[in-house]
Amino acid sequence: MRERINNQIRAKELRVIDNENQNLGVLSVKEALELAQDKGLDLIEISPNANPPVAKIMDFGKYQYEASKRLKKVKARAKPTETKSIQIKIGTGEHDLMLKAKTASKWLKEGHRIKVELFLVGRAKYMDEKFLRERLDRLLHLITEDYKISDAYKRGPKGLITTIEKK
Repeated sequence: MRERINNQIRAKELRVIDNENQNLGVLSVKEALELAQDKGLDLIEISPNANPPVAKIMDFGKYQYEASKRLKKVKARAKPTETKSIQIKIGTGEHDLMLKAKTASKWLKEGHRIKVELFLVGRAKYMDEKFLRERLDRLLHLITEDYKISDAYKRGPKGLITTIEKK
């Protein structure tokens, strides 16, 4: 969405804010444009969906600069989340499960999603679903961070899969 400036503004009336952030009230577009031109500045429509739309008198270049600075600040704070993956097998030992749970807890603390996969080979693919879920739950019970199951248990091509994420 691009901001409308000066003669591009279509509304008949605008709530106008001057360059010192003072509310000048509701003015016609013509009056607001004259005020902006007297100060040697632009009239920028900053909130077109308001009733009446809000416009600000300021230098358009400065406005764009401040908007890009705000955008950079928001992007810097946004940390991308990854989907990490942990694989276990039916016969995975207790100690190995504890190590994997510790890693999963660390990832959850960092805010990542985790795909927990029970890898099945050979005859194990045809075992009882309840038994397989219990095997997967062994790992989930060892995770120390609070989590919620975002994708329920489902059968994948390699075995049983569930996805967890931080509460």
